[in-house]
Amino acid sequence: MDFMQFFDMLLHVDKSLAVVIQQYGTLVYVVLFAIIFCETGLVVLFFFPGDSLLFIAGAFCATGDMNLLLLNVLLVTAAVTGNTLNYKIGGAIGQRVYTHDYRWLNKDAMRKTHDFFEKHGGKTIVLARFVPVVRTFAPLVAGVSEMPHGRFQLYNISGALLWVVSLTTAGYFFGNIPVVRDHLSEIVMVAIGVVMIPILLGGAWRLGRRVIGR
Repeated sequence: MDFMQFFDMLLHVDKSLAVVIQQYGTLVYVVLFAIIFCETGLVVLFFFPGDSLLFIAGAFCATGDMNLLLLNVLLVTAAVTGNTLNYKIGGAIGQRVYTHDYRWLNKDAMRKTHDFFEKHGGKTIVLARFVPVVRTFAPLVAGVSEMPHGRFQLYNISGALLWVVSLTTAGYFFGNIPVVRDHLSEIVMVAIGVVMIPILLGGAWRLGRRVIGR
């Protein structure tokens, strides 16, 4: 397997996890740890699978191919350490992230995450776990904004536990139901929408209050 084939397997591991388990056995835990760590810790890899990967990994735990407890411990650790690395990078770069032209940084995603962070503060670190792309950029913005380390870790660990455990557990109980397995992409999108509705309503409420107050 050459590098490009391996990279393609990593990128689409949520669709080829059975092959990974068959070929690599227990090393699948290392592969999954690396993907979650990179997706949450390196903004250049924001396109790596997250939500669907956790759900499908949980489904394979139900078939006995992986251990749910071990999977959760490893992936929560990956999510926490990935976010921490991203936070440290943001702290090291500082406000230059908004003024310098970094080729590795998606400016649009950065601005959207910054606006998200401005509206929701520290809660962004928890809420963003369920929002692709924003999930990857949120800890970077927190570091740039100089959020206190202790406060960041409180939200970081809470969000990682909620994100990983909820999705792997959902996959464990529902992932092998045919109708769920065949419509996973649509289900993930609906789940993201459900998470976003309270956020959007909260933003609309604050905007309405500002308009009325003028």
